[in-house]
Amino acid sequence: MPYPTVRIQPGRDKRLRNGSPWLYSNELSMDDTAKSLEPGSLVRIMAGEGRIMGVAHFNPKSLIAARMLTRNKDADIDAEFFRFRIRRALSLRTRIFDRPFYRLIHAEGDGLPGLVIDRYGDVLVVQFNSAGMERHAALLVELLEELLQPLAILARNDAPVRELEGLPSSRSVLAGEVPPASVIEENGLEFEITLGEGQKTGWYFDQRDNRAFVRRLATDMNVLDLYSYGGGFGLNALAGGARAALLVDRSEQALASARQSALRQGRADDIETLCGDVFHEAASLIDARRRFGVVIADPPPFVRSKKDLATGLKGYRKLARMSSALVEDGGFLAVGCCSHNVPASDFHDMVWAGMRAAGRGGRVIRFSGAGADHPVHPGLPETSYLKFLVMALD
Repeated sequence: MPYPTVRIQPGRDKRLRNGSPWLYSNELSMDDTAKSLEPGSLVRIMAGEGRIMGVAHFNPKSLIAARMLTRNKDADIDAEFFRFRIRRALSLRTRIFDRPFYRLIHAEGDGLPGLVIDRYGDVLVVQFNSAGMERHAALLVELLEELLQPLAILARNDAPVRELEGLPSSRSVLAGEVPPASVIEENGLEFEITLGEGQKTGWYFDQRDNRAFVRRLATDMNVLDLYSYGGGFGLNALAGGARAALLVDRSEQALASARQSALRQGRADDIETLCGDVFHEAASLIDARRRFGVVIADPPPFVRSKKDLATGLKGYRKLARMSSALVEDGGFLAVGCCSHNVPASDFHDMVWAGMRAAGRGGRVIRFSGAGADHPVHPGLPETSYLKFLVMALD
């Protein structure tokens, strides 16, 4: 296809040749012709010696200027291209999951950079997080209707990353009618959520396996779920035989959803919710000498960019210090990090440092990431963003 060509600067193609699907603006020849291209344009990427390296979405206004779609230099990025990628992702999920509740498309991990699709039964929630995918929105909706026949498709185009692409923030219904409340299933439990509200697309499927692991630890324990959101960890713990769960979050709407899910699961009398800043509420619990057999702390990202790394690492250390102080002897501490800018080794070190500052010792019994519906691109460490550390405390 006669896509325009964007050249890589001489000697700046090492990361691409090593498998990365991203090219930064300082790796490309951003001449007047390149700068004049519309954000999200399809381009062929040319290396310094004149070799075409593949086809990409190009945005001259973004730091990530090119996102590789394929290494096939002759590829036609048409309906069949997207149909094949969506079918491939769907085939993987249906092989792993027996119920239609999962992340269907995980951007670069599924070969569709900038596109996220979560499947909530008959409702799909999409995020077009790049200018390139935004330009294909109508085609993608048409293909999703063809392949899945959903009752509704909701666009949650309100992720902060869209600002980096020069895209506005919005929420809109692209097809059908989104119900005021939806019921999803996870690990055999039903949760009631509102897809048009809340964080991300409405639920965090990435923690499914980690919630199942914590569930196995919680028998006969009292559980504290910090940054509980819709109660995924706390309610899984109750299903595993926990005596009671205290859920702490600053969003009353999220806590209301958790209470509704607890009612649906027949555990309304076994949860307590506390709305407020987690650090403040954790300090109050420490002062009150409350202790729990299992403490889970799964915060939003403390490090949204590399310049925030030092401050964010201190935040994880503080969180681990306060959380471990709330664990009873012989109990368990689980801490999550969803900041892709935080190296796994640094996160591990900060949790351990926080525990030592609280005078606690322990052993690592799990260090994991996201579930299989969040595949990792081998050439892009950023797609391995989730870190989840579980410690058995002394």
